[in-house]
Amino acid sequence: MVNLESKEEVVQNLKDAGCGMESIQDFLLYLDKNQKEKQLELLEHHRKQLLNNVHREERKIYCLDYLVYQIKK
Repeated sequence: MVNLESKEEVVQNLKDAGCGMESIQDFLLYLDKNQKEKQLELLEHHRKQLLNNVHREERKIYCLDYLVYQIKK
């Protein structure tokens, strides 16, 4: 079992990761019920959302880079 120091630290970590209050409440419920699989599903879902956001922003950067390239050409 992972040693989760305190619920306050867990909540802060989830906030720092960009989780909303509903996700945090769900995670704490799963923590209290020792439902590790549900915790992992929630974290994986949020991770996928974050990664999709990164890819979306990355495509925007590529578009800007292409425009800069065209202007300098």
